[in-house]
Amino acid sequence: MSDTTFEQLLEENFRTIHAGEVVEGKVFDVKEDVIYLDIKSKSDGILPKSEYTSDASVNLLDAVHVGDVLTVKILRTNDGEGHVPLTYKRIVADKGSKVLEDAFNNGDILTAKVTQVVKGGLSVVVDEIRVFIPAGLLNDTYESDLDKYIDQEIQFKVIEYNPKKRRYIGDRKCVVVEQKQKAMAEVLENVKVGDIIEGTVKNVTDFGAFVDIGGIDGLLHISEMSWGRIENPKKVFKSGDKVKVQVKDIQGSKISLTAKFADENPWKDAEEKYAIGNVVTGKVARMTDFGAFIQLDDGVDGLLHVSQISKNHVSKPSDVLNIGDEVTAKVVDFKLDAQKISLSVKELLKDNGEDVDADEASEEAPAEDQE
Repeated sequence: MSDTTFEQLLEENFRTIHAGEVVEGKVFDVKEDVIYLDIKSKSDGILPKSEYTSDASVNLLDAVHVGDVLTVKILRTNDGEGHVPLTYKRIVADKGSKVLEDAFNNGDILTAKVTQVVKGGLSVVVDEIRVFIPAGLLNDTYESDLDKYIDQEIQFKVIEYNPKKRRYIGDRKCVVVEQKQKAMAEVLENVKVGDIIEGTVKNVTDFGAFVDIGGIDGLLHISEMSWGRIENPKKVFKSGDKVKVQVKDIQGSKISLTAKFADENPWKDAEEKYAIGNVVTGKVARMTDFGAFIQLDDGVDGLLHVSQISKNHVSKPSDVLNIGDEVTAKVVDFKLDAQKISLSVKELLKDNGEDVDADEASEEAPAEDQE
């Protein structure tokens, strides 16, 4: 074989390369910080980790394997040590730039993983290009904890695309709003007043709880949480709780819920249970200057007027009673429509033959004083 023939064979097997050229290379060795590729040139290609990805957490030994084929760009034809420096991430970035451009022009929704919390918002990466999402464009409500988004995939729209300044801005808020509007429309098509639904508590306030009933929130007001009296919703519910609710009212996009089901209404049998003349027992639930409210059942209180607490004169209920005290009394008035019950210990004592002062006995327990 002549020298000329040998050179011809080299030319046939190895190509001439140029800086900026995009070629395919086959991986023949992988180290922790560098990848070696056969690019069918007289020199092997060398791809440092910094030119493979901008993500420092990537382990090259896991990400790339011998035999893989990568599309790379030639940075220089020789690094002075007999290798051809290559870049992979810039190829990916070019692709990412096109993805962002198309999304910006078409209003497409993109999905990307949050990689970093930065000043004023979050950073996501789309094919090696960082997109900034301002905190004010993260949600339709104020977000105080941005760290919870780290490593989460989120959806957003590109609202600014400026490759010259490398400025790419995303908006997640508009996606959230669109999704809620769509969910609202779907729910309103299928939900009607009276429906019973299992929902998930999203947020609890002093006046009630917001419950997710399938993509939209309904308000479960404190007055609708139970037939009984609730002082603090936060002692009853917490975020994430599953709760059975009934749709009470729909006004546009506002949905009112209730957990007071008709078949559980403690007043449905009250007319017989608390008929005038019946003797009942309950516990002191709260007191005012004019009397004590006795809890007879969940959601059913009776008023024990101050004049009916004892056969002796009582100035104020707290002089003789404490919250939680058990009291047995006689029902002296019952109004179902107003859901009011008047009680009397004095009348019960009288029935039992105990002497009651005539002036005291003439006093009545007015049901209209009840709250």
